[in-house]
Amino acid sequence: MARFEPSRRTVMAGAGALATAAALDLPAGIAPAQAQGASVNQNPGFYRYKVGDITVTALNDGFAKRPLEGFVRNAELADVKKAMEQAYLPNDALSITFTTLALQIGDKIVLIDTGNGDSGAPTSGAWMKNFQAAGLDPKNVSTVVFSHFHGDHINGFRLKDGTAVFPNAEVMVPAAEWAFWMDDARMSAAPEAMKGAFAGVRRVFGPVAKDVKQYEAGKEIVPGVTAIAAPGHTPGHTVYAVSSGSGKLLVLSDTTNHPALFVRNPDWSAVFDMDGPQAAATRRKLLDMAATEKMQVCFYHAPFPATGHIAKAGNGYELIPVQWSSAI
Repeated sequence: MARFEPSRRTVMAGAGALATAAALDLPAGIAPAQAQGASVNQNPGFYRYKVGDITVTALNDGFAKRPLEGFVRNAELADVKKAMEQAYLPNDALSITFTTLALQIGDKIVLIDTGNGDSGAPTSGAWMKNFQAAGLDPKNVSTVVFSHFHGDHINGFRLKDGTAVFPNAEVMVPAAEWAFWMDDARMSAAPEAMKGAFAGVRRVFGPVAKDVKQYEAGKEIVPGVTAIAAPGHTPGHTVYAVSSGSGKLLVLSDTTNHPALFVRNPDWSAVFDMDGPQAAATRRKLLDMAATEKMQVCFYHAPFPATGHIAKAGNGYELIPVQWSSAI
């Protein structure tokens, strides 16, 4: 496996966002001035759909705002604003939403990522309320699978006081991601802005490190769920093909951030992408696969319930949302 070595320019480009996140224990890239508002007052945010015999529950964890300026590294701000306007979104800031998945596979509950926990912006942290509203219990989670180690994906596994949220769950992580973030030499050599991210990974996983199960891409890690390497966003960033019967779902994790920007413009690089060119190549490959194979997809940062289909459109793609249904 090729060794992932982000360039100094790439690392420093995102350093300010990481420094802010580390200082306030916010998800990487969420600036405090934009983490405003103290209430999340919609009805419970969960939505169920089927993939063959697997029941998928999408769980919303609120949102956090980020200024639009500087969010896309390789595009002019005017072009980014135009893309936002074309999607009928504000042209000054982006509301980044968070949606994890709970998979009911037989009598097992498998989570893919865990949200912000009590470490996010004031407008996030709704995950547990929505999880319980969906009739689910943390004690009954059998497996937690992580796509990568950014704080908005892992902090919900362990509260800031050290409490383990899913006491009976096995923990599964991408081997390449573990190797990068748990490397003491790499942590020591990292810019100050990144040290908080390394420390956050150790805070979450340190108490269970000896029991963590590492998995390789290309393997079925739990029944019906196969890991697919998707590097670029982070070194070991991973997506998943969920299949049961004739049903197929591609869990895109952070292959894109908001689809209005990065599905329509797959060559754009978000500030969070550690290797922008590699992330763009991965993005095109996966979006093309989803469009060609007509797979249902879901995203971590798409508007809730964050699922639909991908269609080719010019030099990019379009997200076609699923039709909401009261029955599964």
